[in-house]
Amino acid sequence: MRDDVVQLTCDPQALIDHELVFALPFKTLRVDPSRPHRSSDELRARFAFFFPHQLAAYDDHPTLMTASYSAFVAGTVVLTPGMLALTRLIGTQIATLAGALTVLGLFTRTFHAGIDHLAFQLVDAQGRTAATQAVAASYQGFHIFHYTTFAIMLGWPLLAYAAYRTRTIGAVRSIALALTAALPLGVLKGTTPLSMVAVAGLAVALVPLGLRMLLDGPRPSTARLATLTAAALTLSYLSSLG
Repeated sequence: MRDDVVQLTCDPQALIDHELVFALPFKTLRVDPSRPHRSSDELRARFAFFFPHQLAAYDDHPTLMTASYSAFVAGTVVLTPGMLALTRLIGTQIATLAGALTVLGLFTRTFHAGIDHLAFQLVDAQGRTAATQAVAASYQGFHIFHYTTFAIMLGWPLLAYAAYRTRTIGAVRSIALALTAALPLGVLKGTTPLSMVAVAGLAVALVPLGLRMLLDGPRPSTARLATLTAAALTLSYLSSLG
């Protein structure tokens, strides 16, 4: 993919220059397209980090990028009840604070995902160049979640500390959980090596615990599970009509 494929003719050049300096170390990150992908971040790992490249990648590979960003935001939403359950399992005041920060961080990521979606729709509706100009011109626009990004960085390490202190999870998995804070944040961000480390750490920390909670907890009857599944599918379909 050419780096000069989009010309940025709007004014926030200082923002663009600053972000491109950060993006440059990751421009050579690639994955083998013949190998099965395993995470939403890995799906877009072949594309450069900063938003012009993410928009260009969507223009060239809309299905791949839609799958990547959709899987990421779905995972973010599903993590919310998981974090509430983990906070309750730990059961300390520190865990309550950490859980609140973590969930606030997840809400912030969900807000960013909404902006990502709109930007991709602009590519479809007005073209790559116009969409890139619109994003660049509004990148530093005010929104309330500017003031909550700290929660993304602080919530996970504090939750990991609380989990380790109560022996809810061991030292290695606590460190893995804390590494989730390394996942890049913001609008239209690509995948970096830190992204892969953070996602892997989250899986190492939570998958065994989640399986244990599912196996040890009460199991719904087959009839109830079928009813809940049918209700969820029906509501999902009705939601899609709007």
